[in-house]
Amino acid sequence: MTYSNDSNLNVEDRQPQLSLSTAAARNLATTAKSAPQTQEITSRWLLKLLPWVQTKGGTFRVNRRLSYTVGDGRITFTNTGAAVQVIPQELTELPLLRGFEDVDVLTALANLFEQQEYAPDDVIVEIGQPADRVILIARGKVNKIGLGKYGEQVVLDVLADGDHFGDETIAQSEDTWQYTLKAITRTIVLSLPQQAFERRIGQSEALQAHVEQFRARLSQPQNAQGEAAIQVATAHPQEATLLGTFADYELTPREYELSIAQTVLRVSTRVADLYNEPYNQTEEQLRLTIETLRERQEHELLNNREFGLLHNADLKQRIYSRTGAPTPDDLDELLATVWKEPTFFLAHPRTIAAFGREANRQGVYPHSVDVNGVQVTAWRGVPIFPCSKIPITNNRTSSVLLLRTGLEKQGVIGLHQTGIPDEYQPSLSVRFMGISEKAIISYLVTAYYSAAVLIPDALGILEDVEIGR
Repeated sequence: MTYSNDSNLNVEDRQPQLSLSTAAARNLATTAKSAPQTQEITSRWLLKLLPWVQTKGGTFRVNRRLSYTVGDGRITFTNTGAAVQVIPQELTELPLLRGFEDVDVLTALANLFEQQEYAPDDVIVEIGQPADRVILIARGKVNKIGLGKYGEQVVLDVLADGDHFGDETIAQSEDTWQYTLKAITRTIVLSLPQQAFERRIGQSEALQAHVEQFRARLSQPQNAQGEAAIQVATAHPQEATLLGTFADYELTPREYELSIAQTVLRVSTRVADLYNEPYNQTEEQLRLTIETLRERQEHELLNNREFGLLHNADLKQRIYSRTGAPTPDDLDELLATVWKEPTFFLAHPRTIAAFGREANRQGVYPHSVDVNGVQVTAWRGVPIFPCSKIPITNNRTSSVLLLRTGLEKQGVIGLHQTGIPDEYQPSLSVRFMGISEKAIISYLVTAYYSAAVLIPDALGILEDVEIGR
């Protein structure tokens, strides 16, 4: 039988350590020393820069004007070998089919799509040609090219996996393409001929009624953002009858509930009693625990699928790099998506380095701005803050976020609730849980938080930028 050096217990019977050992605690009680250090702590710029809004009741409701814009989501696909097929239920991400629930009809439509592949620089559709099909991008990047004032080609947008185009031609009966689509990389698309779609409409009364309802919604007056229009008369004759109007609201506004991060901190009474000079062991243990919770909080604010910024940016606010690496042109394009008083960029440190390389290659040297005594790289006067919580994928791509913040500016805000019981920091509590029979003191450490995007153009994302080595 194997025994430990300091007891007669079998090694297999020993319990896992529940708190800081006295041997480790003595490291803070002898010699000249520092407080405990950890590599996990980062600058946490997002937590510092977000304006935090008090959230009584634990829920924040975002009321918006009624919008007629529907769908316009991304579509996902499945493949068997080289054969690619759209998932039938994903077709409801098309504006035309949003809310349509007949799975049999959707499956029949999915089976009508034809797979096509294009090499780089191949033209998928050409401006002026008959617009006679719906096209879904299953894989690759595509330039959407229009004509400038003097007939020159202008890149209007960059489309990628899951994007779609042409569905508006069925709803609005457009005769020709208003743009050219050219493949940037090897591209796989699925296309549905308009005639096949219209034949399917004729075979399903439910689908025909749904399409007619969609066309009726398109005829409703709306502003450039797709919101219900407010009618205003200007330069009208004297005593003319004025237009009546009102600002219509969404009937089911989104509500954000405060999320939670919790842990139980355990401290031995022996350590708390005997090893408190010159550092208080309980305070140091609590400090490191709170640092970890705050790191997790920032990670969740970015990556949580319910309220994280990376998942809650409007799809129209997501753009792609035109060359792969993040360039000054790409950041200019991102500024165009959040053009109303942008507050700051947020990017992984390696992404910022990749942007610096591209700027140097073009002979452009970004300036720095002073933020609370810290020199931060900036582009067009908007600071670029590093954040290691933004993920880097296995193929070495990442994202750049641009935010407008503030409640008054209809921007991005953080949500918390202050004044909670046993509050130690704003919206963070430390609650004594008692002392166990093994003389272990337990504290419940809890942080409450969330984030909300008040209107879609408060947040833009440059996606899938290549950061190289």
